[in-house]
Amino acid sequence: MTERAPVTPHPVGAFPAPGELPVDLPDLLGRLAHRDPDTTVVLDTTPDGATHPVSRGELWRRVRALAEELREHGIGAGDAVAVWMPNWSDALVWQFAVAARGAHVVGVNTRYGIEEAGHVLGRARPKLVALARGFHGLDLLDRLRAAVEHSGVVPEVAVVTGPHGPDPDPAACDVGAGAWTPRRDDGPEPVRSDPSALAVAFTTSGSTGLPKLAAHSGTAVLTHAVADAAVLGIVEGDVVLGALPLSGVYGFNGVMAGLAAGATVLLEPTFDADRVLEHIETHRVTHVGAGDDLVLRLREAWTERKRDLSTWRWWGVADFQGRSHELAAWLGAEAGTQVTGVYGSSEVFALTAAWPADEPAPARWAGGGRVVHPDIALRVVDPDTEAVLEAGREGEIQFRGPNVVDAYLGPPDDRAPDVWTADGWFRSGDLGVLVDEGVFVYVCRRGDALRLRGFLVDPAEIELRLAAHPDVGTAKVVGVEGDDGATKAVGFVVGAAGRAPSGEDLVAWCRETLAGFKVPAAVHVVDAMPTTSGTNGTKIKAAELRRWAAERG
Repeated sequence: MTERAPVTPHPVGAFPAPGELPVDLPDLLGRLAHRDPDTTVVLDTTPDGATHPVSRGELWRRVRALAEELREHGIGAGDAVAVWMPNWSDALVWQFAVAARGAHVVGVNTRYGIEEAGHVLGRARPKLVALARGFHGLDLLDRLRAAVEHSGVVPEVAVVTGPHGPDPDPAACDVGAGAWTPRRDDGPEPVRSDPSALAVAFTTSGSTGLPKLAAHSGTAVLTHAVADAAVLGIVEGDVVLGALPLSGVYGFNGVMAGLAAGATVLLEPTFDADRVLEHIETHRVTHVGAGDDLVLRLREAWTERKRDLSTWRWWGVADFQGRSHELAAWLGAEAGTQVTGVYGSSEVFALTAAWPADEPAPARWAGGGRVVHPDIALRVVDPDTEAVLEAGREGEIQFRGPNVVDAYLGPPDDRAPDVWTADGWFRSGDLGVLVDEGVFVYVCRRGDALRLRGFLVDPAEIELRLAAHPDVGTAKVVGVEGDDGATKAVGFVVGAAGRAPSGEDLVAWCRETLAGFKVPAAVHVVDAMPTTSGTNGTKIKAAELRRWAAERG
């Protein structure tokens, strides 16, 4: 690995001041409302694509009302509440109100099917499901009924219709334990909750392919939100784009950082690139956390109709499609945006790390960075022996600190005990290289690394070379077993618009600059990549590509 200069610390934010941290999650919102109740805290996107401002005072009133109603319905300490809705201000209301009752929210992606939803119900066993009705033509009620049958868990249902939605019919939504509609009146100031109690749980991939539920405490959420706000330089008057689902850690932490800084969050319940671009220009969006898949769609829409992106100061990029470098160069040239590689997961939060502004590009665009809070400790260990490695050597990244998952929801005998080392470090399952204390470069998932002729290779190295070819739009590389039993690299590419690259030519293209053992054995040109849409963005399905590679020989 090329030696790097020392990485400077992150700047310290100005809100809130030391000693003035909110005591719990509801207190964060309450302080904002008491300080300036008329300031807009959320911009709700309505079904017709318009935006509806929600003031701090209104959001706080709705939280107080719902917290009181949850008390009336018996929701209390340790209970789980599943929130199955898109990015509406209601989702934030439910998060803060549930936390006020000492209970925890389990976010459910609106894309989840019956098996996934049933699996989440079975693990979390929620007493109550807050269910979106009338959203985007989706019949989530039918899915809920099937998920109840699948899991055997029968929750109460609260019917939510979102900004300017239709009048709800709660009776039609009863799945066996009763149904009701939140009143939206007012309620008393909530009593102080226990910030050490679990507040939110996120789905994460398990060995079976079905999600586990990684849960974090209110203290962890609050501490991390304040740290992220400081590192990202979010201040009052800024606008944070909330286009990723709040049910996922990437979208959730970005929005919570915006709230911690007293900024406005612009919520997009569906992603329409033209509309989002219009909103970025109109509402002067300053901060975006998203994968390259989302920004690629924004650039395509921008090419058709130019929009003013000059207020867009920061993009925290996750590389899902192998396009982050070219998009970072475009956005930097067009808007002067600081594009920063980041790192995170459901189990250690996002953003756990990000590169400081003075880290030069393109190194700044890589995954990883400096941890966002001084209490987050990291180390890199040998994946086989767990011996701690010195800086510059590649191994598994491990964490300790307030960002690390507090609990896994589900049966006691199935809560991923193997993720903890004997001395209390969390095994991330990711490979990386330590640069300096608290600073690392993310390489890849441990299971995605390729062992080629005895060398451990990050497939992204090969993907970047393929993507640099002018005829290539998207590239992905996987490893499969060759006839000799050794792993071979196989590339898949989608041609750029109007281009038809040759697989043989692309192999030769790689051979021009890559070490011989990194040159793919074959490159296949396909019409489209197999993808999956998760809570954090659209990812290419490597397992499906491995199957394709094995079939094609």
